[in-house]
Amino acid sequence: MSEIKHNTHNSEPVAGFALHKTVVLVGMMGAGKTAVGRALAARLGVPFLDSDAEIESAANMTIPEIFERDGEPFFRTKESQVIGRLLDEEKGILSTGGGAFLAQSNRQMITERGVSVWLRADLNVLWNRVKHKDTRPLLRTADPYATLRSLYEARVPVYAEADLVAESDGETSIENMVDRVLNALATRPDVLERK
Repeated sequence: MSEIKHNTHNSEPVAGFALHKTVVLVGMMGAGKTAVGRALAARLGVPFLDSDAEIESAANMTIPEIFERDGEPFFRTKESQVIGRLLDEEKGILSTGGGAFLAQSNRQMITERGVSVWLRADLNVLWNRVKHKDTRPLLRTADPYATLRSLYEARVPVYAEADLVAESDGETSIENMVDRVLNALATRPDVLERK
């Protein structure tokens, strides 16, 4: 029971923090970017931004529909434009799609105007989170696990270029993941400062 009280207390915005730059959560699909991002934004009392949701809203289509109609290159161009716009707007927590950080121009833009935090999860954790969802266009293949493994192997070295890392092990609660991200951000007073 005290654990529930503790978590409820933790979700209250924390006065005493000043966010100077947007925190951009990066990582594989299923790493927890949206769930952790929402909770982190609530904890800090700042806006939560989701680049995929912004793209869907602007296009009035889902990401899978955009992939199908316009192709991945078109989507990636729009994604870069949206991330740039969100970095220039009100400071907050930005969740990005799994492929957003792969473009060198996006990595540079994020590092210059915000800070990237890689939610690092191993392949089995990711698979357990995404295997029952049909909302991942890149996994609509004959062997989704092999596709995920291939994406994982290709992307991990790029995610390793993120400014900060927080481990996402699949057993840690969202609130404790928020603590991990805050601990990582504590090393960057230029981004998040305790008042």
